Amino acid sequence: MNLHFEELTGISGARLGIATLDAEKSLNALTLPMINALQDRLDAWAREPQVVCVLLRGNGAKAFCAGGEVRSLVEACRAHPGEVPPLAAQFFAAEYRLDFNLHTYPKPLLCWGHGYVLGGGMGLLQGASTRIVTPSSRLAMPEISIGLYPDVGASWFLSRLPGKLGLFLGLTGAHMNARDAIDLGLADRFLLDGQQDDLIEGLLQLNWQEQTEMQLNSLLKALQQEALPQLPEAQWLPRREKIDEWLDVSDVRCAWKALSLLVDHPDPLIARAAKTMAEGSPLTAHLVWEQIARARHLSLAGVFRMEYTLSLNCCRHPEFSEGVRARLIDKDHKPRWHWPDINHVPEAAVEAHFHKVWEGRHPLADLSNE
Repeated sequence: MNLHFEELTGISGARLGIATLDAEKSLNALTLPMINALQDRLDAWAREPQVVCVLLRGNGAKAFCAGGEVRSLVEACRAHPGEVPPLAAQFFAAEYRLDFNLHTYPKPLLCWGHGYVLGGGMGLLQGASTRIVTPSSRLAMPEISIGLYPDVGASWFLSRLPGKLGLFLGLTGAHMNARDAIDLGLADRFLLDGQQDDLIEGLLQLNWQEQTEMQLNSLLKALQQEALPQLPEAQWLPRREKIDEWLDVSDVRCAWKALSLLVDHPDPLIARAAKTMAEGSPLTAHLVWEQIARARHLSLAGVFRMEYTLSLNCCRHPEFSEGVRARLIDKDHKPRWHWPDINHVPEAAVEAHFHKVWEGRHPLADLSNE
């Protein structure tokens, strides 16, 4: 199952539920069985009065979760060319339902986002009520490199970042460190990688019968005070002004051109981000531009419904399969994009990604946070 659960009993008799992603070799990439098992256990813990708090974490030093397990998805896409494979319909519905339920979970839910927190890992982290990052944290939505788009609620959290930073991070897949995550409101607490046991012990010592929020806040604040001297330097907020200037353009073609000119920029962070975008999928860039514009006017539930539509359509088009082939399967890192030129991506193809491809009611129609 690559996932295990435990319950620890604290001094007050209250229990702490711990869910651990345990697929270290794949950097804890999410499979459909993992998503379903996590959903079932979280539902059970929500109903269990004795479980007062949940901790979500990943095994291994390298990653909390490096995303969804997309190889099997792409195999299914290749077996159903031009169609939505049943696995994709099931996978994305289950993943987005889980992410939405994390955002609306009725009990304190802490997520320990160490190491790589990419794609689907960001979906889990962003849903938690307390998002913890560490000196090893590397957060990103790198889907431009595989011809997908930033999903798992990224339409929501990228569109709400300051200025053009959300657009920039979506177009370039640039990594954020712990300081960036705190600065941009994508994390709540900074703790050291070695403080997880102290956190668990502290949670077990709390009296969960009274002033729970105050006690939990005091615990996290005290642990963070020990960690703060190791907080890394900010990368993206200090560069926001320049990024806003480069992306103060009328459409995605102009944005692509502006960033493409920066591949030889003297600032290595900017140059690397520009290079990643320039080698990425022009179709993805169009989708990023459009999803961020549309998400500003959507509820959280509306965002996940839009992303479900987008994801199924990505499975019907060739870019996603080709990107995964080039980056993760053959690893030649030379994707042959169907539309290699940003200017030649048909607007009709972009618009088609936002149109439903199923009969009847939306599979996520019951999600509600309005």
